[in-house]
Amino acid sequence: MKTRNLGNQLTVSAVGLGCMGMSFAYGEADEQESIRTLHRAVELGVTFFDTAEVYGPYENEKLLGRALKDRRDRVTIATKFGFRIEPGKPAAEAIKGVDGRPENARAVAEASLKRLGTDVIDLYYQHRVDPNVPIEETVGAMAELVREGKVRALGLSEASAATIRRAHAVHPIAAVQSEYSLWSRDPEEEVLATCRELGIGFVPYSPLGRGMLTGTITKTDDLAAGDFRRSLPRFQAENFDANAALVSTLETLAAEKGVTAAQLALAWVINQGDFIVPIPGARRIRHLEENVAAADIVLSDVELTKLAEVLSPALVAGKRYTDASLALTNR
Repeated sequence: MKTRNLGNQLTVSAVGLGCMGMSFAYGEADEQESIRTLHRAVELGVTFFDTAEVYGPYENEKLLGRALKDRRDRVTIATKFGFRIEPGKPAAEAIKGVDGRPENARAVAEASLKRLGTDVIDLYYQHRVDPNVPIEETVGAMAELVREGKVRALGLSEASAATIRRAHAVHPIAAVQSEYSLWSRDPEEEVLATCRELGIGFVPYSPLGRGMLTGTITKTDDLAAGDFRRSLPRFQAENFDANAALVSTLETLAAEKGVTAAQLALAWVINQGDFIVPIPGARRIRHLEENVAAADIVLSDVELTKLAEVLSPALVAGKRYTDASLALTNR
């Protein structure tokens, strides 16, 4: 597996693994299959694993702690804080807003260390920016954790270019994580250029359009009853068919190149810059292996441009999040 640098602070595999779906949001998961997938990822050279306290809540961090305990020296683990979580509530009801207070940054880090079964968090993100707490205060508290040896590097998620600059002035930011794919390109407006300029790594989550760009979701009923995607505008009945037609075009182009739709979509993201490290999710070994193979696909400028045009976000029906969730981004 090829490697890439995140802010000259961390060296990780060119493709990471987003672990959220193993415990949260996408319906029931098979824990043993998830563990086998995590172990296979390490075998394939994947070194970058992404989780968060809110996934579960808490359960995903515990899963990684169990699964990667005897492989800890071979992996880089990223986790996130930044939400208020009400204990004892079901996952769908537990999140009660954002919390970027310094005391929360510290409290979550201490708890995450225990759940992950490790003595250091490799990459600690603020999951969503809290508009009621100056980013300088939040990052200042995160920087204290670095000085104490509890965290190696810092990151932000779904932050605006202006916030990234303010944060980076307090302490070097290693990575910015945001949704980015063929059909979600908001970071191209300012964030990608800012990361390039400041030497910050960029970590796209949902680089496969939450599974839609794989071509395996052919109707809304393919999603489990409790699947988070059912609430997203792009998966709603009035938008789904239009988006499925776009994916069909992607599948045709992929077949012409001798790869899968998922591999072509992921390769497009990887080929946007050597500071970019996508973290596609995978709950099964076959999907993991398919994603890892995309790291070796080379796309010409002509191919990159054509893909960008035929999957242009202007052609996509529906927003990537609900309005309430979108309000938490680009702050």
